[in-house]
Amino acid sequence: MTDNYAVSTRAEPRSWYGELTQPGKRTFWACFSGYALDAFDVQIYSLAIPAIIATLAISNTDVGIIATVTLLASALGGWFAGILADRFGRVRTLQITVIWFAVFTFLSGFAQNFEQLLVCRALMGLGFGGEWSAGAVLMAEVIAAKHRGKAVGMVQSAWSVGWGAAVLLSTILFSLMPQEEAWRGLFWAGLAPAILAIIVRRFIQEPEVYTASQKKLKASGEVVRITEIFAPSMLGRTMLLSLMTTGAQGGYYAIATWLPSFLKTERHLSVIGSGGYLAVIIIGSFFGYVTGAYLSDIIGRRKKFMLFAIGAMVTVVIYTYLPINNTLMLFLGFPLGFFASGIFAGMGAFLTENFPTRTRAAGQGFTYNFGRGVAALNPTLVGIATAAMPLGKAIAIFAVIAYLLVIVAAFILPETKGKELAAD
Repeated sequence: MTDNYAVSTRAEPRSWYGELTQPGKRTFWACFSGYALDAFDVQIYSLAIPAIIATLAISNTDVGIIATVTLLASALGGWFAGILADRFGRVRTLQITVIWFAVFTFLSGFAQNFEQLLVCRALMGLGFGGEWSAGAVLMAEVIAAKHRGKAVGMVQSAWSVGWGAAVLLSTILFSLMPQEEAWRGLFWAGLAPAILAIIVRRFIQEPEVYTASQKKLKASGEVVRITEIFAPSMLGRTMLLSLMTTGAQGGYYAIATWLPSFLKTERHLSVIGSGGYLAVIIIGSFFGYVTGAYLSDIIGRRKKFMLFAIGAMVTVVIYTYLPINNTLMLFLGFPLGFFASGIFAGMGAFLTENFPTRTRAAGQGFTYNFGRGVAALNPTLVGIATAAMPLGKAIAIFAVIAYLLVIVAAFILPETKGKELAAD
């Protein structure tokens, strides 16, 4: 790529970040920050579950339903944002979605019952899903093909940063405040991402490959239809990508949604104690993202997805199902976070490379968020399953099924490592 984002006369020859000019670096940090804040707003719900159950007098099934509805809404929001990003621009759509999820996370802190919290989280989900769709395609389009896996994967590593911030703030608030007030404070802190929207609007530019595509379409008078991603030539690929994202997210949400509750109810750890275990998982998560980002450019996207899916399956079974002591479980938190989160590194690049520019955001938004919508069933299914089995066993069963889907889809899909993007 030779546009104003990807090349710098002062670039270090071996550094993908050094090859970005100032506008490109601003785009990277805007996308990185947006995804970190996205993660923060999502993860505080999981951390607040025990307190929400106690304060609002709701059940495990109720909190699972809220998590599922939030993810279903995010699937709808992600696809809709992808359509908007193809039509009105990646940057404008990113700005709108950030403001949206920040406002409704804040309002969640005022919920007085199950119904109010359900509505607030569902509306928050629309923006949460949309932010990823706009941000991932924006970053993927401004980076050179040889570094795309690394760069987009590094943006996705921001999830562990946001998760870590949520755990840190949760530990502080629950240590200093009554739980019925602490969980509300967590949600109120979710308003912070709205500040990012101001920065995005002022400093970030549209990718040149996108603007060139729009000029080409305008000159030809051609109208792009969102149904193009379901055309006979694209349908098989669209469905396989949707299957792969269903598996990756299904495994992750089965683990991440219920892990804090698992540590407190089955392992009988305190808020501070469980915070230590989560910290190890989050550190593993960060290194998983970084390692996966580089591997996707070294061994290819498909092999990396299959490798991490196998690692995640093995680790989650040992962590949640086998009778291990707390010390071993502490150390196993690192590979659990490493594989369960690292599997997403390179996914944004892979989805970007599988669609033409004219429908890229819509295609990427649909496949990733279709996966999220189906995967949204896992938190509820795990919650329902706890009526018949221990929570740890339920988490393991649904996570293993999900990761098998990743292996099957990645095995069939074509490799796209090194693919150049065109203004098509």
